[in-house]
Amino acid sequence: MLQDTQTIRHYQKLTDALVEMWNRGYRFDDLRLYLDGYLAALRHCNSLEPYLIHRLEEEAARYIHDTSNFEMPQPQTQAESDYY
Repeated sequence: MLQDTQTIRHYQKLTDALVEMWNRGYRFDDLRLYLDGYLAALRHCNSLEPYLIHRLEEEAARYIHDTSNFEMPQPQTQAESDYY
């Protein structure tokens, strides 16, 4: 679990970008390349400690592998919503 505020902000930006890319038609290989580039940029600019970047990488990889993060919610029909 991420606890550093700056790392959490990077995680939020990263996951938002991954979902946006998925919605525009990019697939998992493309998302992984984007993640690798994002992490390489963080390492290059030294904005986070290396162990925080490693934790961010683990969490982001876990996010990518959970396919439920990329499913579009299906709207309920009127008949279905009457039962709930």
